[in-house]
Amino acid sequence: MSTSVQVSKRLITVSDYHKMGEAGILPEKGIELINGEIIEMSPIGSRHAAMVDKTSNLLTHLLFRKAIVRVQNPIGINHISEPEPDIAILKYQSDFYKNKHPQPEDVLLVIEIADTTVAYDREVKLPLYAEAGIREYWLVNLKKEQIEVHTEPVGNDYQSRKLVNKNGDLTLPITSETISAQDLF
Repeated sequence: MSTSVQVSKRLITVSDYHKMGEAGILPEKGIELINGEIIEMSPIGSRHAAMVDKTSNLLTHLLFRKAIVRVQNPIGINHISEPEPDIAILKYQSDFYKNKHPQPEDVLLVIEIADTTVAYDREVKLPLYAEAGIREYWLVNLKKEQIEVHTEPVGNDYQSRKLVNKNGDLTLPITSETISAQDLF
C-alpha cells in the first residue's frame, strides 16, 4: 500500500526577497529571483566576463545619454521575478533608476550571454522576458559564436527569431544603428 503525500511549495515574492536581503540572509551576488524561487547563478568564466565587458563597453559608447546600459543588475518583472540579466538597455533616466528598479516598460533590450546556460536562458528566461513584454531579447551563445535575436513578444514567447553568426550584423533597437556581431565576439 502506497501513501500519497501532498507537498506544497511557498514561492517568494520580490518584497520577501528584498526583506531577506536587508536582513543579511542572502549573498550579495550570485543569485536571482525567478518565478518565486531563489536561483543560484552559474559561476562566470573569463570568456563570459570578457563578453559582458566588451559588449557593455561598446553599447555604453554608442548609447551615451540616449539609454542606460545596466550590467548584471536587477530589473523588475513581476511580483515573483527579479532577474539580473547580463546586460539590460534601459530608457534614459537622469537618476539612473535610484528609487526603483526598472520595470518591463523601461527595458528596451535584454542580453543574456551563455556558455553553459543556453538551455536555461532559452527555456526559463526567454518566456519570462516575453511574458513581461520586453521588446527585444538577445541570447548570445558563446560556444556556437552566434546570437539569437528575439522580437515581438506575445504571451510567453517571441514571434520573431533571427540567428546572427559572428560575421553578421545587429541593429540596436534605440538608435537603429547597425553593429557588427564580430565587435562583440
